[in-house]
Amino acid sequence: MPPTLPTHHMLQADTKKKQAAAITTEVEFDASIQSLGALEAAAYRLIGTATCQIRQTNGRFVCDLAMQSGKSTNENLPDSSDALKSHFLYLVTDENLRGRLAEKTDGIRNVILALAFGSLAGSDNTK
Repeated sequence: MPPTLPTHHMLQADTKKKQAAAITTEVEFDASIQSLGALEAAAYRLIGTATCQIRQTNGRFVCDLAMQSGKSTNENLPDSSDALKSHFLYLVTDENLRGRLAEKTDGIRNVILALAFGSLAGSDNTK
């Protein structure tokens, strides 16, 4: 029987994920001038980038933002708490503008829909 060679122990690989510094920030809005709907829509648009928890205290909406781990390697995503705050404020502003436009064009949109569906209801499909 041939002699067995001595075994050498290999170093184990480091399988622990290295935790990057968590990017978090808090943004406050006056509840009397900021709609909850716009904040919720902006929070929805953060899905896949960050989490947003909205709470109401003392007449203010407080949005706690936190980047999702492992997402900061993408250069298009916020890489600091200031950048995350700016991105969220951009989304809130966009949602506020969308809401105002929807209010202003509500009557026109309803007329267009009524005409479109009215013509469909008036057409005879039994021919």
